Amino acid sequence: MQNWITDFMEQFGYLGIFLMIALENVFPPIPSEVILPFGGFMTTYSDLTVPGVIAAATAGSVVGAIVLYGIGLLLDVERLEKIVDRWGHILRITKKDIHKADAWFDKYGYWTVLFCRMIPLIRSLISIPAGMSNMKFLLFLLFTTIGTLIWNIILVSVGAALGESWEDITHFMDIYSNIAYALIGIGIIVFVVLFIRKKRKS
Repeated sequence: MQNWITDFMEQFGYLGIFLMIALENVFPPIPSEVILPFGGFMTTYSDLTVPGVIAAATAGSVVGAIVLYGIGLLLDVERLEKIVDRWGHILRITKKDIHKADAWFDKYGYWTVLFCRMIPLIRSLISIPAGMSNMKFLLFLLFTTIGTLIWNIILVSVGAALGESWEDITHFMDIYSNIAYALIGIGIIVFVVLFIRKKRKS
């Protein structure tokens, strides 16, 4: 896949970067950790510039995020309530739990979107719960763009600085991803344990 991605980017330049990053947001298995550093590397031997690559990548990311936000809007709280009505007794989830989660995201969602835009895989998927909670679109767009811009500036700049050794960054990104996933996994386990205990007490 990596060779196909880099060939596509070399052939189509800014447009290729825009399309690859947009797809990466909708289909997370396409890695931004390859697209962005290679885009930075391309600035060392082509007419592409670092600001241009960052702008194309950011535009692609935002478009992809908007698509997933739209999907989240289709899976709003009312639809989730219908799912809970049918399957809640099996999942041990109530409508009250749905509303609590929605209220939490309403309160902390903007900062969650901002920071999650800098975590591989999660950076794409976070747009769905943002849409589900009916987060104000303009604020979603603002925080998504800021988080995306920081992520893109770092990886594109590193790719440009490393030049032909741009692939070295993928090793460090793997370590970063594993640490991030481990912390998220621990957080989910703690949440589930506390959730079950609370259910048993009630």
